[in-house]
Amino acid sequence: MITGGNATLFISNMDAAIAFYTGVLGLKLGVRYDDAWATIDAGNGLTIGLHPSSPDYPAPGTKGGIMLGFEIDEPIDTAVARLRDKGVNFKGSIVGGDGGKFAHFEDPDGNEMYLWETAVHA
Repeated sequence: MITGGNATLFISNMDAAIAFYTGVLGLKLGVRYDDAWATIDAGNGLTIGLHPSSPDYPAPGTKGGIMLGFEIDEPIDTAVARLRDKGVNFKGSIVGGDGGKFAHFEDPDGNEMYLWETAVHA
């Protein structure tokens, strides 16, 4: 079911974050959707997702300032149903955007995670 994913970091400035990860650390920019989202290829299958902070998400550098995303290879409705059957409680409904469809949930410790059906698979 899960084919990859990313570690989402909440950031205060997209240009500065991309400059740091690509220019300073030498990682490669994957995709960028203006100031709404970018991915950084950290190698060996690790992708870092850069997401701007907002009132809906924690401030950068604070508890909860990271979210784990799982890219899936099947329709998100199917994956959500399977995980609900296993007792996973999803936060709200499936939401969509330019990058695909998302369904948010938490692990037992309250760490936020999400399933991601990419726009390619949607």
